[in-house]
Amino acid sequence: MTSVLLLATLLLTACGNSGANGNTAKETNASNNPPTAAATQSAETTAPSPEATADGGTTGNSTASKGEASAEIPLLYHMNKNYDIVPNEEATNKKVVLLTFDDGPKDAAMINPLMDVLDKHQAKAIFFVNGYRVKEHPELLELIHNRGGIIGNHSWDHIVLKDKSYTEVKKQIEDVQNIVKETLGEAPHFFRPPHGAGGDVGKKVAAENGMLYMTWSVGSLDWEMKEKETGKTEKLISNVTDQLHSGSNILMHELPWTVEGLDTLLTTLEGKGYSFVDPRSIELKMR
Repeated sequence: MTSVLLLATLLLTACGNSGANGNTAKETNASNNPPTAAATQSAETTAPSPEATADGGTTGNSTASKGEASAEIPLLYHMNKNYDIVPNEEATNKKVVLLTFDDGPKDAAMINPLMDVLDKHQAKAIFFVNGYRVKEHPELLELIHNRGGIIGNHSWDHIVLKDKSYTEVKKQIEDVQNIVKETLGEAPHFFRPPHGAGGDVGKKVAAENGMLYMTWSVGSLDWEMKEKETGKTEKLISNVTDQLHSGSNILMHELPWTVEGLDTLLTTLEGKGYSFVDPRSIELKMR
């Protein structure tokens, strides 16, 4: 009898220890194993930046893209009627510029080095694209997007819109919205009319599609330069700095000489105390 009781006691003790060790193993595994890449990305993209918290933590434009967790960027700036970028609060840095590039996407051989320079300076830019180019090379649109570029709408055919009918302007703008959304999963939030000439009808259609309408306040004049012209980088810099002011909305293009001179230009702007506004922190309504 004593032997039977002793055997039963030993069996109960073994079962209890097995259960305790199993729970401990799970807790240790949960606390010691590194998080998955998806979990890390989710935590990084949803956490507010220190700057956002310091400026009040207001949230706005989504930064979600294909395969990424959604996040919100605080809306720290708005655009005025001069198409300059203006802080919403006095405490927010006003010495910023907005970088924009029109008429793409053209060539990966230009896009990649351009994005390399932006990455080097931790800068974001809007790339205003034409629909016919996207149709020809959707992979270039994806390249810009995947490398962190913000996509803007620059009409389908790069025509002057201000004298066109509402129906034609609507098609020129909304066809771009549709092809970008089909390609990337999200339509553009910014619209720039070709030649800066959208007229009231362009503004109306942009508003109907929830886009911020803009032209520019500083032109680099890179489109006037010729391939065999010398000193293009110096001209690019002087064209920008001669007009430079807080909130400058700088117009550039996807051109070989602009890509070549961009690093020097951004270094020059930083040397003058300017930083580069994230387009996603701009309200989508003009004030």
